[in-house]
Amino acid sequence: MAHTETHAGISAPERQAFGSWPNSVAIIVAALRARRRAVVRRKALAELTPDQLRDIGYPRDDIGHPQDNRPVLEIKAGLMTKLMSMR
Repeated sequence: MAHTETHAGISAPERQAFGSWPNSVAIIVAALRARRRAVVRRKALAELTPDQLRDIGYPRDDIGHPQDNRPVLEIKAGLMTKLMSMR
């Protein structure tokens, strides 16, 4: 009986830190844009009053949590059984 072995024809590529040159530039530009957006967002939130922050639902410790004022739906045990028996 013949013995055969299977070998992968393609080996794993040796990667650089960022990959190819155009990809590394794109990654750096995307990271800089994301950082700039985060800074702008942080500055905009710092300028809002506590009432405005509460209106947009932004949680902060000094203005209370927006979850405190949300309506709550209470479901009691046996509700599904009761609903199914009403069918």
